[in-house]
Amino acid sequence: MRLASAICALSLLSAAPAFAGNWPQWRGPNRDGISTEKINTDWSATGPKVLWHAAVGIGFSSISVSQGRAYTMGNSNDHETTWCFDAVTGKELWKHTYPSPLGAVYNEGGPVSTPTVAGNHVLAISKWGDVFCLDAATGSVVWEHDLRQDGVISNRWGFAGSPLIWHELVILNAGTEGCAFELKTGRLAWLSGTKPTGYASPTLFKSDGKESVLIFAAKQLVAVEPQTGHELWRFSWETGWNENSTDPLIYRNHILISSFTRGCGLLMAKPGAPEVIYDKKTLSTHLSPGILLGEDLYAFSGEAKQKTDFRCFHVPSGDVKWTQKEPAFGSLICADGKLVILSEKGELVIGEPSSMEFKPLARAQVIGGLCWTPPALADGLLYVRNATGELVCLDLKPGA
Repeated sequence: MRLASAICALSLLSAAPAFAGNWPQWRGPNRDGISTEKINTDWSATGPKVLWHAAVGIGFSSISVSQGRAYTMGNSNDHETTWCFDAVTGKELWKHTYPSPLGAVYNEGGPVSTPTVAGNHVLAISKWGDVFCLDAATGSVVWEHDLRQDGVISNRWGFAGSPLIWHELVILNAGTEGCAFELKTGRLAWLSGTKPTGYASPTLFKSDGKESVLIFAAKQLVAVEPQTGHELWRFSWETGWNENSTDPLIYRNHILISSFTRGCGLLMAKPGAPEVIYDKKTLSTHLSPGILLGEDLYAFSGEAKQKTDFRCFHVPSGDVKWTQKEPAFGSLICADGKLVILSEKGELVIGEPSSMEFKPLARAQVIGGLCWTPPALADGLLYVRNATGELVCLDLKPGA
């Protein structure tokens, strides 16, 4: 089962500062999957209270929440839709729909990228290269661009990385080693090439006071200048089916990369080219990069639908501290210092991070179907979805 998905990306800033309680982009305010919000883990036997449901169409797009609005994407009848709901009530506020083939190859298909909210705008890239800037409140099109008109070729499973906002640029992992648009005008600022790339999201990296963007491309990790796309260095990382799918993770001045057919590598940033600290088989992430807390990474390892497990991985050494077979696969975020896991079977598990053993605190079945999309948390509300497009909002507010 070869599935490349998106479950990737890293940037910090939107065009406006993130509000407390917002989750405005892929993997949250800082694109590391971590929230400082307090959450309730004292549930009834049936789990947290369900506030609302919605049907958003097939896909693996996660949820972004900003200014009281929740956004995601899905596909129905070969048409893709960017949805906007009232984050608390689930009322549909608007939707933007356009033709887009489902693209079901070894999975259900549909969009994988997550919308990014930047001030009053929502940035989204479709599965096949339609880039949209939408008004966050009304859904009206501010600008749009079809990358296919530039000759850009999609990878086999379509574009999966989520937009990264850097100052006034929208940076995408599309084109050989990325591209960028002017946020206000939609003008193409730079394009690295037209060949297929990888599936991870662009990742912002700062070393020696200088910012660069990491593009996990089809066969290498490439660092580029965010303003111009000029290549700073590259590191070869070839995988089967060009499935560099999960975001690079930043550990101090190091970069951790992992692919399910290749294993993992830790690189130390140095002028000109990174130094290899290790290249091991001890971690093989596929769809979710995991959560990095201190020196430990909590992540699912192995190829989806094959032999997988949940593990604690010590980043400096590359050694595995423990593995857990249940849940065996899924995605996760961190909130209130706890791991918030959504298993691929739709079970919500809250656990204490520990380098000694996995310690579940609460668990409940909250949704059915296949769940590979990471949850999102904003203002005490947890949003989960499955591949067929069922979206559920759960109340995790303390005292709920």
